[in-house]
Amino acid sequence: MRKLVFFIALFFISLSIKAQELNCTITVNSDQVSQTNQQIFQTLERSLNDFVNKNKWTNRVYKENERVNAQMFITITEYESDRFKGNIQIQSSRPVYNTSYESPIFNYKDNQFNFQYIEFQPLVFNENVFESNLVGVVSYYIYIMLGLDADTFSLEGGTDHFRKAQNIVTQAQGKGFKDWGQSSDRSRFELVDNLLSNTFREYRVAMYNYHRKGMDIMGDNNSTGKQVVAGTMKLFETMIKRRPNAFLIQTFFDAKSEEIQNIFSDGPKVDIVKLKETLNNIAPLYSSTWNDIKY
Repeated sequence: MRKLVFFIALFFISLSIKAQELNCTITVNSDQVSQTNQQIFQTLERSLNDFVNKNKWTNRVYKENERVNAQMFITITEYESDRFKGNIQIQSSRPVYNTSYESPIFNYKDNQFNFQYIEFQPLVFNENVFESNLVGVVSYYIYIMLGLDADTFSLEGGTDHFRKAQNIVTQAQGKGFKDWGQSSDRSRFELVDNLLSNTFREYRVAMYNYHRKGMDIMGDNNSTGKQVVAGTMKLFETMIKRRPNAFLIQTFFDAKSEEIQNIFSDGPKVDIVKLKETLNNIAPLYSSTWNDIKY
């Protein structure tokens, strides 16, 4: 009987593991805070890791190798009583087919992260009510990461996730916390609004083409994969003609600049002169990186 109970428990544990969408490590850094008792920051870090990795964020069952690899780095710059102020950096990646390589998908720093937290306070996400800026911000970026990951595997596959992130934005507006409103430059509102807008559809097409049609075939056909990745940059040229300095283009190259440099500095040759011209046109902030592309 004990063996039967054990195997039943093991079965349900395995089901819960498969249901988890994320393999995310959250780090809370309080070095900038003059606080002798670090216990609350350690408790916060443990609670956030449990909240993100043990919660079920979608209706889809993920296999272990399908979970989205991610990191969140929370830096606390001010702390008093139950009030925290700081920033949060979010990074996510996805595996490239037939290789051991992880391709960076999202690398973004949000400098407006203020929240209230009492030690051992349960962290609960309610998609119908905005109750906590801590839970709201973290949940918002979870859906952004899930959406971007889905977009790299199927064309506009992340729409449902982006709509959930957008719903969090709608609920957060008017609550008095920074970076949720339409008036803020490069805000959480603007990020998800752009992702769902037809005005910036080329970004999502580029995410799919770059990863599924380019990176994923490089293991079998490096030359063709490179040509597809290079051709993807033309989509950004189309978008930038319509909307110069588009927010989404910056988020793409913040994650991808080093990878692009590495891709085109080795292996089968492509027309580097034209590629550099395109890259300098669409992402001039990374001109020094493009100049380092050599073959």
